[in-house]
Amino acid sequence: MKLIKKVQVKNRSGLHTRPATTIVKMLQNCKCDVSFIHKQETVNAKSILSILMLAAKKNSKITIVVDGEDADQTLNKLVEAFDNQFGE
Repeated sequence: MKLIKKVQVKNRSGLHTRPATTIVKMLQNCKCDVSFIHKQETVNAKSILSILMLAAKKNSKITIVVDGEDADQTLNKLVEAFDNQFGE
């Protein structure tokens, strides 16, 4: 099942190292493929360097694409993390 959702980067410093690390750890055990799209750049969300390459600042829009058997759960966890500003 393929799910797509747009989210907004709400934390002050954007997607820097700490939130990128949180995302990668969160996705470690998921069975689906997860991509982030920002400004026509598509990256693997399971790679910290790929996430950092997006250089997404505060208020940037990120499209999350989740494809696989646990897509529902994974997407919900990611949306919640973005909403909660990754605990910052």
